[in-house]
Amino acid sequence: MVGGIKKIYLINFEPLTLTEASGEVTDIQNAANDADVDAVVYEVRHASSLTTNINSSRETGTTFFESTLELTFKKLSQEDNAELAIMAHGRPHIVVVDNNDNRMIVGHEYGCEVTGGTLVTGNAMGDLSGYTLTFTAQERTLPKFMEAQTEAAFEGILGTVTEGTNS
Repeated sequence: MVGGIKKIYLINFEPLTLTEASGEVTDIQNAANDADVDAVVYEVRHASSLTTNINSSRETGTTFFESTLELTFKKLSQEDNAELAIMAHGRPHIVVVDNNDNRMIVGHEYGCEVTGGTLVTGNAMGDLSGYTLTFTAQERTLPKFMEAQTEAAFEGILGTVTEGTNS
């Protein structure tokens, strides 16, 4: 087992129907359950992470899970500016693929919101010249695991998968 994230799939926010078996998601459809959902995929290897905190209150009797997805995109361009601005204004569902090939849906019920980020040129030659984005999701359950399958099989349950400009 190793840490880190390989890639993410951003799915436009809409109510989803998740088909589950044995506690894992086996299919993703729109809420009407009549169409696959489209996604944009980004390679985010190295310097990206997912952390989920459990928040419980004895006083109110509530528990929720807050996931924070820290992403680093490793180049700057006008195309990236436009694409990242769309992300910042949206509320996508995000499928995270970690370095152990686990797939988890973050923001499966309420979506993920951008809560911070930077455009950075760095100081020295070896510094990051790119973007950082922080997505936050608050859900009633932990991120849901997807059924273990190959990348091609996973992408087969989606509609159109488009590669992002900063992959």
